[in-house]
Amino acid sequence: MEVDHVSIYGGPALHPAAGRGSQALSSPRRDRWYVDETYLKVAGVWRYLYRAIDQFGQVVDVWLSPRRDAVAARRFFANAIKATGAAPVEVVTVGPVSTGRA
Repeated sequence: MEVDHVSIYGGPALHPAAGRGSQALSSPRRDRWYVDETYLKVAGVWRYLYRAIDQFGQVVDVWLSPRRDAVAARRFFANAIKATGAAPVEVVTVGPVSTGRA
């Protein structure tokens, strides 16, 4: 697997426990999501990795998509909201908080 240098900052998104099966689903209410995306090569094909992390640092959801467009972003948010059972009050898309680096 080839990974873009930006993906290194996002180690938790690649962790096997990340996503729907993780403990993040049982954590308290998550009002604020930090959302980012990067790209990586899987089986020789470039894919876009979308990820949301809550204000507690828990992975809300991860989505791997062949496209980077509005349809993929909407699908990512729909799946994340369905998995958590609630929509975020605030979505932050810029800044180092989503990558865990200050």
